[in-house]
Amino acid sequence: MEEFIEKYINPFTDFGFKKIFGQEYNKDLLLDFLNTILLRGNDPIKEIKYKPTEQYTFTIEDRKSIFDIFCESESGERFIVEMQKNNQTHFLDRTLYFSTLPIIDQAQKGAEWDYKLSAVYVVAVMDFNLNMDGVHNGCLHHVKLVELESNKVFHDKLTFVYLEMPKFTKNLEELDDNVDKWLYVLKNISKLQNLPDKLRNRIFEKLFKVAEIAKYTHEEWIAYQLSLKDYRDNRASIQTAIEDGKKEGIKEGEIRTVHGFIKHGYVTVEQAAKSLNLTKEQLLSDFKKYNLVL
Repeated sequence: MEEFIEKYINPFTDFGFKKIFGQEYNKDLLLDFLNTILLRGNDPIKEIKYKPTEQYTFTIEDRKSIFDIFCESESGERFIVEMQKNNQTHFLDRTLYFSTLPIIDQAQKGAEWDYKLSAVYVVAVMDFNLNMDGVHNGCLHHVKLVELESNKVFHDKLTFVYLEMPKFTKNLEELDDNVDKWLYVLKNISKLQNLPDKLRNRIFEKLFKVAEIAKYTHEEWIAYQLSLKDYRDNRASIQTAIEDGKKEGIKEGEIRTVHGFIKHGYVTVEQAAKSLNLTKEQLLSDFKKYNLVL
């Protein structure tokens, strides 16, 4: 069987995500992505400028956890865009914390300020699922401050957008709109060898050129390979931990390990059950036996 050679970068690597969305030369890609994901067809963002994320860090360690991209529109709206490879404890709290930084940054110092704010948007592209009860099963979630009694937006200055990429399963023939096309490209570009005709437009033609590994300098190629190794190591550690649990032969330890991965969105209940040669019902029964709640 012929070995597959990756032609385009993986957007879920740190290098790949910032190469596509985080460079001045490519800000038209970010603009199109934001207008699409934020459903801004009737009120498009026309211009953005990148702002340094380092202004929100206090130590070198802080820089490891800060968001990937911060930009501002011509009207003063702030946009935080980040790619998350792995779920983590209090991930939603993390995005909420990020949203407060550009809010506080708007305070006018040395002047009488009436607290008028520009809108803040936090966009999280996730290579895992949130697994939240009561949330619709789609892969794209728009979250605002809503009054529960009327289910109407109570305040429109804060918006969170979560993209659960593993949930996007459409093939080329099933793509309906530009949202579908962007999600398809993000999830599949590293598996493709050419730009599909159905995606052919100015934005995606440029994106595929930007993502073509063969055009990188030697330094860029090395940086990408290191970023790709980190991504693959993270993904491999999930399966390794499950396999290690099997080798130990300790039922409770194995079940607790798998429960942790499901809880953090790395695998679904169905995927975990299959890897253990159990039915979904058997696995859930084991969780109940050890008082493990999803």
